[in-house]
Amino acid sequence: MVAMGAKRRKLGNPLALAVMALLSERPMHPYQIAQTLRQRGKENSVKINFGSLYTVVQNLEKHGFVEVAEVQRQGNRPERTLYGLTSAGHEEMLEWMADLLAVPAREFPLFETGLSLMGVLPPDEVTSLLEDRLSALRVQAAGIRGVLEQLYGTLPRLFVIETEFQLHMIEAEETWVQGFLKEIGEGSLSGLDGWRTLHETGRPPPEWQELEHEQPLDTEGEGGRSRKP
Repeated sequence: MVAMGAKRRKLGNPLALAVMALLSERPMHPYQIAQTLRQRGKENSVKINFGSLYTVVQNLEKHGFVEVAEVQRQGNRPERTLYGLTSAGHEEMLEWMADLLAVPAREFPLFETGLSLMGVLPPDEVTSLLEDRLSALRVQAAGIRGVLEQLYGTLPRLFVIETEFQLHMIEAEETWVQGFLKEIGEGSLSGLDGWRTLHETGRPPPEWQELEHEQPLDTEGEGGRSRKP
């Protein structure tokens, strides 16, 4: 079933979802959970604070999503509490997963914010900064390729698919930045002359001021059509 819309969750920390996903396999104690997340390379895709893992488990228990499944005692070793997923936790996990996979979330990435406001910098400076970013992206991509080679040797591809996605997104960004830099260098970018004028004169060009009187585009739900006042 395709999820029609993401609902507000009692727990919004993605680490809680990762915990529930592991507990859907078998009961574990928090240390086992942390160890398994590391073994499967999930710290590359989920923001994991292993120090707060016990707190996450306690919050899941508070909301009835996990419960104590067993308390192990071995000789003089400290007791180990194993937690299991409840039926409510299983339902929450499935709904949350459906939302993540089916519903595109508006996440406001920082790079997008930078691009939307880059006009405050002169074109030549933006070019230099994006060239730096391009170099960093290439280093990141090379690093992830190395990680993937290691993971492929120890894990099924199912467990590393998110790392493949990360690499794909970095490569896509790299391609886009290259194309954008080429447009600036060739002078073919629409609005480039006005951008240069802004920084040469300190005033926006007349054609930019005229844009303020035009109808804004609705990019949220009407396919780019102009909103009516």
